[in-house]
Amino acid sequence: MRVVILGAGFGGLEAARAMAGAPVEITLVDRHNHHLFQPLLYQVATAALSPGDIAWPIRTIFRRQRNLRTVLAEVTGIDAKARMVQAGDALAIPYDALVLATGASHSYFGHDEWAPVAPGLKTIEDATDIRRRLLLAFELAEVTEDAAERRRLLTFVVVGAGPTGVELAGAMVELARHAMPREFRRIDPAAARVVLVEAGPRVLPTFPEELGAIARRSLEAMAVQVLTDTRVTACTTSGVECGEERIPAGTIVWAAGVVASPAGAWIGAERDRAGRIQVGPDLSVHGMDGVYAVGDLAATKDAKGKAVPGTAPAAKQMGRYVGRLLAARAAGRPAPAAFAYRHHGDLATIGRRSAVVALDGIRLTGLIGWWFWGIAHVWYLIGFRSRIVVSFEWLWSYLTFQRGARLITGREPRGGNAARVPGHASVAQPPENRDTPADGSDGTRIHLSST
Repeated sequence: MRVVILGAGFGGLEAARAMAGAPVEITLVDRHNHHLFQPLLYQVATAALSPGDIAWPIRTIFRRQRNLRTVLAEVTGIDAKARMVQAGDALAIPYDALVLATGASHSYFGHDEWAPVAPGLKTIEDATDIRRRLLLAFELAEVTEDAAERRRLLTFVVVGAGPTGVELAGAMVELARHAMPREFRRIDPAAARVVLVEAGPRVLPTFPEELGAIARRSLEAMAVQVLTDTRVTACTTSGVECGEERIPAGTIVWAAGVVASPAGAWIGAERDRAGRIQVGPDLSVHGMDGVYAVGDLAATKDAKGKAVPGTAPAAKQMGRYVGRLLAARAAGRPAPAAFAYRHHGDLATIGRRSAVVALDGIRLTGLIGWWFWGIAHVWYLIGFRSRIVVSFEWLWSYLTFQRGARLITGREPRGGNAARVPGHASVAQPPENRDTPADGSDGTRIHLSST
């Protein structure tokens, strides 16, 4: 059996691993050469970790799995009738079973024009771009003579108060307050203003309500300004507009929502409002024999009738299930029972020594929750080296308050915008990220050729 997996995110990775030793030929296709541990991506964006700490070459991960080959390519078409994946101008990959694991992209709710000024956080390119914008804001504030412009540059807005937004806001405060004291001569980095904007009534809306309230109090104790029931109506280079209220800001980060990659539309599959593919009990795509969808791309429900969340644990469970299903079929064994999602809990860190954890009926907060959050994330990293490096970086940061990855990288593209600081030389503004996939996913980009 020839199995093609599109996307080496959590779902694609687990599907491939589950077929190790099975009588199948696996082709894993991704436009990137690495697998990314997205839950810690915000720490790259806020200079706590380096990209290499949370990403690993795909070929290294599967170097011992002899029934798998890796293809670095951008998929340009899928011929479902001929069971063929097209990549580039000449590469054609036949399949007997196809696993779609192309992930999700940022959702701007119909305002995609906001993307250049309010980047989301899905890829390493996104994270290093946001890091560049954050660090440049302090540098620009240091040299400007305009007090109003300085306040704008030192205002950071995070849109969306889910786990990513909460963690970003807390990390931004720690970066300004603890990592930069006494390093600037004309500004006080601790005076930076961080604003967390949420359209709903509370932060962490998917968490138990009491934990959301604790998280909000912790954020406000860190001097994060939390605005709930506040809908963003415009994002510009000068700031954010929320109805009649305008917040001048130098840096805006989007964490308000995601939408499934266009894979479902390109193969003509039935989809929900978020673009996720409607799948059967075995995660197969309706009406398409041998095609499966996992992770953020799949719309399915748990035993209680609730939608399975678009989280890393859910993607891993789906990928593992499909991998075992295909391995069983290839070996002539009975297929496993229908997919059943098991929710392992919700975790979010708010800042130094503060986190909220919900595990079935167990609630952990504060320092205990923070330790549990850290241990859980280190445990799920790939490889002993990564666990040691990340643990050491966190320990060093905890003891010294330093951030070891404060590098401003990337160049202003030719013809890009430049802001002139009064009384000083022209200083380049952060560019729009040109390397991020248009669909924002950590998998592949595919276009329908024929069905």
